[in-house]
Amino acid sequence: MNLLPTALAFTLLLPLAAPAEEAPAKAPVTDFLRVHSDDKNARLQVGVTRYEKEGLAVDLLGAVHIADEAYYKDLNQRFTKYDALLFEMIGGENLVEGKMPEPAEGDDKDPLMSMIGNIYAAMSKFLQLTDQKSQIDYAAKNFVHADLSFEDFTNLQAEKGESLLGFALAAGKQAQKDGQAAAAQPNMTKLITAFLSGDSVTLKIELMDSLGQGDDQIAAFAGDSVIIGDRNEKCLSVLDTQIAAGTKNLGIFYGAAHYPDMEERLLKRGFKKTKHEWLNAWDVQKPQPKPAADPAEQEKEAA
Repeated sequence: MNLLPTALAFTLLLPLAAPAEEAPAKAPVTDFLRVHSDDKNARLQVGVTRYEKEGLAVDLLGAVHIADEAYYKDLNQRFTKYDALLFEMIGGENLVEGKMPEPAEGDDKDPLMSMIGNIYAAMSKFLQLTDQKSQIDYAAKNFVHADLSFEDFTNLQAEKGESLLGFALAAGKQAQKDGQAAAAQPNMTKLITAFLSGDSVTLKIELMDSLGQGDDQIAAFAGDSVIIGDRNEKCLSVLDTQIAAGTKNLGIFYGAAHYPDMEERLLKRGFKKTKHEWLNAWDVQKPQPKPAADPAEQEKEAA
């Protein structure tokens, strides 16, 4: 089975980058990504999930790194209601007025992150979507960076022998192992034909099922990884700092594939899930078959 399409789809979910107590009963894992389809539309949907504890409220708002412009507009409006919005972005501590500064003369851009940025830009253009970094208002006053620095991310990956490409391929293998790849695997013929013909609608529909299972597949093996586990640990350490400072109403904006692991960590801290809703990240109108020609009209044309 060709793992490349599944691995490619998973790259869209990767980054921009006391005394012992009795463990609580493990709650069912929330679905943070799904595909909802009807006769007219196929929709890639991402969850907004609330967790509460002793007067604290934490919302996990799922990020899809390329999506419809309407999805990002909705998120920007939602973000304003939080006292603090913790966001993912490897190296995001260096943002100036919401943007990464240009490298100083003689310094090169980080090649890995530049490559990912180029992939997002190319795919968003081809799929007629827009990208997260250009649409989200990272200069908002309530935004708090909650991710690893470039240096820490690179060092941790070196220690664990990880790479982003290897991670994406491992996600594809996990899908095959779990027996879910057959349903989620894009049709290669349709995928290639759509790519060559510039048919963004078919390409999005073919990729959608793989993306919709991304959170489940990654959660099966990624809790101890740098890309998921270590970054989640960093995020929640920033959350602890905010809570200690008296912040009560918090949002976390991370890739949806981070959230099965992050949910487990929140539940272990005593939080309880109290609300869940869905946002449309991709809303694709399906091609509709042309109505059958009227036989009478066909006879007139033939005459």
